[in-house]
Amino acid sequence: MLPNMTQAKLAPDGQHFAAVQALNGKPAAVIYKVGAPPGAKPVVVPSGESTVDSIDWGKNDRLIVRLKTNERIYGDNRIRTWERSISVKADGSDLVVLLKNFPSLRNNTDDVYIVDKDLDDPDSILMPLFVKNIVFKSYYEYYDPYENFRMDLLKVNLVTGEGHIYATGNYKTADWITDGHGNLVARLELSLRPLRHQLFVYDHGDWKPSGEYDAEADNGAGAVGLTEDGKAIAQLRHDNRDTVALIRHDLVTGDESKVLFADPKYDVMAPIKDEWTGRVIGAMYAADAFEYEYFDEENQALQAGLKKSFPGLAVHATSMDRAKDKVIVAVQSPRTPPTYYFLDRTTHVATKILSAYPQLTEADLGEMKPYPYTARDGLEIPAYLTLPPGKAPKNLPIVVMPHGGPDARDVVGFDWWAQFLANRGYAVLQPNYRGSKGYGRKFTEAGLQQWGLKMQDDISDGVKKLIADGIADPKRICIVGASYGGYAALAGATFTPDLYACAMSFAGVSDLNDFMFTQRSDTGKDSQGTSFWRSRVGSDWDNSDKLKATSPALHAAQVKCPILLMHGEGDTTVRIKQSMIEYEALKDAGKDVRFIRFNGEDHYLNFADTRIRMLKELEAFLKKNIGN
Repeated sequence: MLPNMTQAKLAPDGQHFAAVQALNGKPAAVIYKVGAPPGAKPVVVPSGESTVDSIDWGKNDRLIVRLKTNERIYGDNRIRTWERSISVKADGSDLVVLLKNFPSLRNNTDDVYIVDKDLDDPDSILMPLFVKNIVFKSYYEYYDPYENFRMDLLKVNLVTGEGHIYATGNYKTADWITDGHGNLVARLELSLRPLRHQLFVYDHGDWKPSGEYDAEADNGAGAVGLTEDGKAIAQLRHDNRDTVALIRHDLVTGDESKVLFADPKYDVMAPIKDEWTGRVIGAMYAADAFEYEYFDEENQALQAGLKKSFPGLAVHATSMDRAKDKVIVAVQSPRTPPTYYFLDRTTHVATKILSAYPQLTEADLGEMKPYPYTARDGLEIPAYLTLPPGKAPKNLPIVVMPHGGPDARDVVGFDWWAQFLANRGYAVLQPNYRGSKGYGRKFTEAGLQQWGLKMQDDISDGVKKLIADGIADPKRICIVGASYGGYAALAGATFTPDLYACAMSFAGVSDLNDFMFTQRSDTGKDSQGTSFWRSRVGSDWDNSDKLKATSPALHAAQVKCPILLMHGEGDTTVRIKQSMIEYEALKDAGKDVRFIRFNGEDHYLNFADTRIRMLKELEAFLKKNIGN
């Protein structure tokens, strides 16, 4: 099932909160009155055929809802995702489409996020308009959208829906920073060939350069916002460190010697921002679980108090009203699905709102614990093992579940997929193989262009560790994954065929040359996206033979175990063609393969019907091939 609640956020006056909630089998934006009696029905924001992606509040108690729609391009066989935002009053009335005076957005991607909401005009926000020139010639010709676009900063009226250019960017503009009151502070530019970030500071009508650094090495880094004192820009940077740190860039002097926060072992994953001013007030990183560090005493004390009130659980404040008297708190653990509480700081009373999965109890869920091991070349691999409830860790059927990304990672916490499998009697291994996010530059670089090679060895070595420890039954091991995890599942079944009794890939990559070609044709040969994937996977121009050697679909004859393929037809991240290629290759090789297509589903299993069917199909597949 889809979670009953995510993204719970308080309105600025604290009288309402909004959330994304599962209704009629898909995510919907809902608005609740604070203090309403239990069982009170929320206001549901109409979304039509679109899918709700995210929500946020404006200054004037209007909710902003970001919608996504998948449509097939006219005259083209591919699917594109269109994004659009709407605004609605807290009572659900007066819905308007934002940027409706920009009709050209219908044919472009509207990458919506809020830059500034605390303007003197309470009805307006600042947001960028990032327009890509989606001009297709043919499937075999690619374009470079970065040659002909610009990112402007728009002032958007939440009541009328109209937007007007507030500041003009250029084709290199990647982000805008304001002071939380609508005043321009800085602009971030991204240069290609090579990828470099350059910071420009606004000074009396002029944009003055104020620092340049390697954007490739600092993937995901950049200028992230104004510091609390308003005198500096907070930036996520490696510089000469192994881990990403949050540093202070002085607006006057350009000095970058002060580190706001750094950890010697783990990257800063994201800044923590005041949701009303946009100022950076802390840093979030992940050890085994997510950790939240604040720079001011008030928020430090709040976080410490929350940890004391919810011992043994991961806890943090997800939203506050403007007065900071009312707080929404999220708590979770591997055996506690994410649960939201409303905290009134004036009365010190916390009231449970809703659990993401209220039907689950602790007895239904398995224990999850760190399970680190050493790869064959000596690299330490962090991993997590979830055990089926009520079973001893001995001679168990195993599901190996590498995460997607691969620039992502698993943590100790509630994982709906892993817990479903544990509930069905399987131990679940989740390795953070080399290249996983959050462990520093050396760990990331160790995974560059190692698809099907050392990254796959890391997964195999984890399986061998489970066998050596007596936890795994060596004849009952299946590898399962989605996206990159789907690739790893196919690679495991193909390149280590004696290790696995079965494999399931959801939305996995199977032909690396085709994957890279599609990336170029979709976003441009020198786009940031293509450059990123070229560094991670390799070039289909320069490394074609290597990509062929590590493409599961091109070595289907080596497969020995049954394979289940599943893919959403609306997937624009990894196109369904990848599973089609794998299916045809396996079928031609006479292998045991089944292919399930989900009509309308995207890359993220956003619809309840397809998510439930996926789990049921997987359950039957596992039971048939490795028992339980």
